[in-house]
Amino acid sequence: MSSSLAVQNKISSPLFWVPTAYFTMALGFMMLTNVTATMFKNLGMGNGQAAGYSSMFILAYTIKPLYAPFVEMYRTKKFFVLCAQFLIGLGFAGVAMLMALPNYLVLMMPLFWVLSFVGATQDIASDGVYVTSLDQRSQSLYCGLQSLSWNIGPIVAVGGMVALSGFLHTQVFHHSQASFGPEWIEAWRIIFFLAAGLTLAMAFWHLRVMPEGERARTTPSSVPAAVQILKDSFLTFFQKRDVWRMVAFAFLFRLSIGFLEKIGPFFMLDPSAKGGLGLSNELLGLVYGTYGLAAVLVGSLLGGWFVARGGLKKTLFLLCCAVNIPNVTFLIMSLYLPSSLLAISAGVIVEKFFFGFGSVGYMIYLMQELAPGKYTTTHYAFGTGLMGLCGMLTGMVSGYLQESMGYVSYFVFVMVATIPSFLACWFAPFHHTEKSV
Repeated sequence: MSSSLAVQNKISSPLFWVPTAYFTMALGFMMLTNVTATMFKNLGMGNGQAAGYSSMFILAYTIKPLYAPFVEMYRTKKFFVLCAQFLIGLGFAGVAMLMALPNYLVLMMPLFWVLSFVGATQDIASDGVYVTSLDQRSQSLYCGLQSLSWNIGPIVAVGGMVALSGFLHTQVFHHSQASFGPEWIEAWRIIFFLAAGLTLAMAFWHLRVMPEGERARTTPSSVPAAVQILKDSFLTFFQKRDVWRMVAFAFLFRLSIGFLEKIGPFFMLDPSAKGGLGLSNELLGLVYGTYGLAAVLVGSLLGGWFVARGGLKKTLFLLCCAVNIPNVTFLIMSLYLPSSLLAISAGVIVEKFFFGFGSVGYMIYLMQELAPGKYTTTHYAFGTGLMGLCGMLTGMVSGYLQESMGYVSYFVFVMVATIPSFLACWFAPFHHTEKSV
């Protein structure tokens, strides 16, 4: 009996489930909100439609703090993780099957919408397992592994899946990479079957190794109690000193990034006749999903060291500059249209490195200034929700703006959009940290 218990304790080690849980979270999120944009463009949508549709799926992740208390009322957190992962896996397989139908878009879009809410529920439950199954020391110990594992998700989705779609399209199904339209369906069907299989495999793995997750002391026991917690968390949030300046910071810090996020890959894919660089899906996956994400990881590590050494209050404006100023690389590329993959990769690496470097300050500010209080976790979620709302709204309009302005003028607009970020950062209040520094 004791030997069986020892085996169970060993297999339930965080090393067995933390990396896979956060990788699966990231894979689902990136497939829904990022990879779909490339797929829609490949299938023949204009930049406005492709960016707008894929950005709409961010809504569920933005408003997840509103229904998190209700998720925690029933069964265990592991139960919701497993249900969500099985549903996402089946949903991705459903997307692949729907694409064989003549009116697949009419059916596929509502399914993506539903899957976005299932994915957000997975995030809520997975975070709940992490927070309630590990003590504070273990949470800190595995925090780096958690972040690293999440960042592998974009490498697999934005890098591997997008690159594989291009390989399948050109080498297996023998289509021209330059074409956009229905001939891409076969490649993308395989991609979503692969994503489905990977997600279902993770669900079966977590069925075996993931702990149940404990109920927090503040978990509501009824719907009225959950509503009361939500109401009180809203009231206390807006009673914070200088709350509107903090809200402005949370919403505006990544404004220019929101305008750039969907359009950057479209710029890489569009032919030179449309002002783009004419890359294939394979090269886009390599540049964005490998070089770009590696630069984000390195930048994030160095940004954390920079903040720890200099303090957030002294470094925050410099971090804002790091996030925004390197966006000029896209303006430069749109003017000169480089054909060298080395030059294109260098531009993306510069932008992504400084984005990772500067974004560290944003997350630390939310933790140290906006979140502290009675509902620290919920108020932190409000802050990240504002970030998601900014990304959703800017993404929904970015494609239409680019189509009307052209790439050069649009990237000038992106640089102008950095101004609100600088202002919000300059006037961001500090009430909890470094008062004497």
